[in-house]
Amino acid sequence: QVQLVESGGGLVQPGGSLRLSCAASGIALFMYDMDWYRQAPGRQRELVAIITSGGSTTYADSVKGRFTISRDNAKNTVYLQMNSLKVEDTAAYYCHTVRSWRDFWGQGTQVTVSS
Repeated sequence: QVQLVESGGGLVQPGGSLRLSCAASGIALFMYDMDWYRQAPGRQRELVAIITSGGSTTYADSVKGRFTISRDNAKNTVYLQMNSLKVEDTAAYYCHTVRSWRDFWGQGTQVTVSS
């Protein structure tokens, strides 16, 4: 059974930083593309960053240069380092992957950017 568990969210001031973690069980993360999505109240869930099984990364334009996705194969964990946070980054952040044509999501972790 694949499980993804996010952590690391919280309240931060504009300009601050947070690092989100996504710990996986039932799946070897290095074999799969892993994504971070976010969803703000009243808005659709949007793709934030991808790290492929080969280690290539892609970012949404809105976070490019500020967020970094990475993977620790030994810990079977994916990270999202978020710097220079803006109020508009406020959202629930979700870890996601696809295995055997099935979508797997974590429960989400809330990030609130406010002064």
